[in-house]
Amino acid sequence: MSIRDVGLALLVVLIWGINFVVIKIGLHNFSPFLLAGLRFTFVAFPACLLVSRPKVPLHLIVAYGLSISFLQFGLLFLALNLGMPAGLASLLLQSQAFFTLLFGALCLREKIQFHHILGLLIAIVGMVCLANSSIHPAQTSGMSLFTLLLTLGAALSWGIGNIISKVILRSYPVEPLKLVVWSAFVPILPFMICALLIDGKESFWHSLVNINLANVLTIFYLAILCTVVAYAIWGGLLNKYPTATVAPLTLLVPVVGMVAATLVLGETLSGWQILSVMLIITGLIVNSFAPRIISYLRLSSR
Repeated sequence: MSIRDVGLALLVVLIWGINFVVIKIGLHNFSPFLLAGLRFTFVAFPACLLVSRPKVPLHLIVAYGLSISFLQFGLLFLALNLGMPAGLASLLLQSQAFFTLLFGALCLREKIQFHHILGLLIAIVGMVCLANSSIHPAQTSGMSLFTLLLTLGAALSWGIGNIISKVILRSYPVEPLKLVVWSAFVPILPFMICALLIDGKESFWHSLVNINLANVLTIFYLAILCTVVAYAIWGGLLNKYPTATVAPLTLLVPVVGMVAATLVLGETLSGWQILSVMLIITGLIVNSFAPRIISYLRLSSR
């Protein structure tokens, strides 16, 4: 990758890592479903005026929008609202790599290799350790077993969305950004209905009427920077370079997320949680880089 493209990739990683802190801040003024609904409203508008509708069957766009937008972000925003630390959420969401791998094998008959299984097992041990820490209040940092499961549910939804995306991109010549923009219409109504039913009309309208500059900047970050701009840059990099070169850089997202959460929100991890985090990161690295590491060690030993 050129220096310019490395810089663009790191910019996207920075935007996506800080995203979790911005969501936490946004939830101080909005309910999780209203914030998510506003996010996708401003992803769809005015981008739909600049990006043409993809030539993809409507049912596939709806399926993609419900899984990767409504379910993923509905569960994630709810988990963060109920106390899941932003730093841990940024890490746990990366377990989508394993869900994508499993669904790819089941639905698309993609091959699973030994290092994928090993990486998954290591990450599972880390998640079990993290779940154990959530059961003991003295060891948690606002996390509970319920918020942990919600976050993993968000990762599972992302994995399902990835498989639907693969099916779409294999069958139809469509730019990923077009799919992101036009599928953003799908979750708007479900999110707004959930916000009205759960928050009540009075709270719903009060949040909208009393919106301030900080709220506007939050929505702008989540909708424009985090979704439209970041996905446009990332899609361009994926088209220009092999997926194996670009995709592993997403492992830096939880690093940025946890650092940002520590600096901005003052989040801390217990010793048990740090061990869990290290195991999960190790599992992700084994899943993504094991063949390269083995090849490098073989070459260096000659």
